[in-house]
Amino acid sequence: MGVDAARGLALLGMVATHVLSLVLYDADGFETGPSATALVAAGRASALFAVLAGVSLALANGGAQPPTGTSLARARRGVAARAGVVAVIGLLVGALGAPVAVILVNYGLLFLVVLPFLGWGPRRLLPLGALWLLVVPVLLHPVRDALVGGGVLPVSPGSSPSLLSLAEPGVLLGQLLLTGYYPVLSWTGLVLLGLGVGRLDLRRASTVVAVALAGLAAALGAWAVSAALTPRAAPSLEVPSGFPGSGDSLATTLQTGLYGTTPTTSWWWLVVDAPHSGTPPDLVGVAGSALVVLGAALLLARVARPLVWPFAAMGAMTLTLYSLHVLSLAVLSARELATGATVPEAPLYAAQVAGLLLVGGLWQLTGLRGPLEGLAASASAAARGSAR
Repeated sequence: MGVDAARGLALLGMVATHVLSLVLYDADGFETGPSATALVAAGRASALFAVLAGVSLALANGGAQPPTGTSLARARRGVAARAGVVAVIGLLVGALGAPVAVILVNYGLLFLVVLPFLGWGPRRLLPLGALWLLVVPVLLHPVRDALVGGGVLPVSPGSSPSLLSLAEPGVLLGQLLLTGYYPVLSWTGLVLLGLGVGRLDLRRASTVVAVALAGLAAALGAWAVSAALTPRAAPSLEVPSGFPGSGDSLATTLQTGLYGTTPTTSWWWLVVDAPHSGTPPDLVGVAGSALVVLGAALLLARVARPLVWPFAAMGAMTLTLYSLHVLSLAVLSARELATGATVPEAPLYAAQVAGLLLVGGLWQLTGLRGPLEGLAASASAAARGSAR
């Protein structure tokens, strides 16, 4: 219930970043700073999903006892099948044309990337995940520079992956792995970290507290290092023309975020702690905040189950609810283009939250999996060669 509740909170955070403004303006239209949504949820909600993906993979495949031998081979087949279903759903949802960056194809690809590590325990996974978050973004910086500067990949992360994206498989794969909104090669560290946490005994309160405190230390440490280095880096930080967000001020960029990666015009970009910048401080910080949320949800599930239950009901079927959310935004976007009528942000967010809580709660009472969750589970069970 605690893990599902954390996933439900991640869903509400994603909805907030899709619906609510990230920048505040005064009466004259001048920026006054980041909104509460930007400060709380931007970059963190999607990263929480990635960390929880790793936790869920661990819990569904041996828990604290990693599978070995034949069991491991079957587990990998099951995860691969689930990844394929999630990715296909992502391609279909991405074709709806909603004005959001759909994460599902990246999510499915992340499952595939971590398959070699599915049989590892926490003593190997946790250090590897932390090292990945620190080192891989640095290694990818010159790779992105060469591919984008050489014209192999576009500067922009592009629209959400869809069936139309399959017409250019090389560009699609490059954006999914390297330059998109959720670059898989950088984000793999988040899933590895979650996989390692899921291999711990999360039924012990002391373990959960340790996880939360480690996350808090990581988040504060990443913020402190970036805060110390960013003023020195600022003269070298200019968003080049053509890069997403190039029309924004540097202050706005650092407060409200980038589009998955930083420009490659300077190595100094790697010290910023901006949402969706994919830098070591960003990734370590959001990983730390994810562990804090997970720890809090696990502890609350012990002492306040009625309070946690509505969020856990949503979290148990986030694939279905996330897809419905994107569908609703696509419909509203089409309506706005046709009529010019817009829905105010606050009422729209309240309606979205109420709808998700209602659908999640009512469906949970049936005792059934969510529709898309059931599809993914069936494919996984078939690939494993066993009924579930």
